[in-house]
Amino acid sequence: MWDPFEEFDRALDMPGRGVRGFVPAMDVYQDKDNVYVETALPGMDPEKVDVSIENDVLTIKGSTERTSEVEDKAYYRKEVQTGSFYRSVALPTHVVGDDAKAECTDGILKITVPKADEVKPKNIKVEVKKK
Repeated sequence: MWDPFEEFDRALDMPGRGVRGFVPAMDVYQDKDNVYVETALPGMDPEKVDVSIENDVLTIKGSTERTSEVEDKAYYRKEVQTGSFYRSVALPTHVVGDDAKAECTDGILKITVPKADEVKPKNIKVEVKKK
């Protein structure tokens, strides 16, 4: 019997189609000084996650492994995501990637990237001159 999910899985395993995995959701927001990126990476070892910034594009990649596997693979439902992931997102402004910081707390990875000085708002004081 034809199973569309099995066909989809087979397509993901085809050469040239990339590594089987998942795509974590991201929140990207900013204030006047920084751009922030948050993504949930439950069950991942934060030390096995790579974060890089090049040309104002943030890339996060890593992998997660299942430590125990059920021998009988007749799953009724299998939704827990395992495997590798790769996610890139263009940041909304020019940033100083060398000064970025990443921290993981309770499975939430938060990346803080300072904005480049040329894009930060500048306040200019108006001088009042008397005649």
